[in-house]
Amino acid sequence: MFDEPVRPDRLAAHLASPGHFMIVAIVDQIVVGQCAAVIHRHPDKVSELYIDEVGVAPAFQRQGIARKMLDAVFGLGREHGCEEAWVGTEPGNVAARALYESRNEPHGPAEDFVMYVYGLRD
Repeated sequence: MFDEPVRPDRLAAHLASPGHFMIVAIVDQIVVGQCAAVIHRHPDKVSELYIDEVGVAPAFQRQGIARKMLDAVFGLGREHGCEEAWVGTEPGNVAARALYESRNEPHGPAEDFVMYVYGLRD
């Protein structure tokens, strides 16, 4: 669900940044799912919602939690003027792809995508 333990300082910075959102699913006072998103505003095109993370603890998967979190974050994007949302996943992540492809009218099939990661520490 989260890649590493949540640090309170990082969580506070994320939530304090305008256009940053986090939806969580809670069962018995324990976070069992999370969806994080960021609004990307551009000078030359519509604002878009980038869905950065969607995760549900294994014991709670296949219960509609991820679908509900996606719907909630889509709603936040609409409320903040976004005209589209995008999300990526690994080609072999069959469960995530099925979820994303089942959502309301994707703008076509999944796109080919190549990602590069750069270290920014000295």
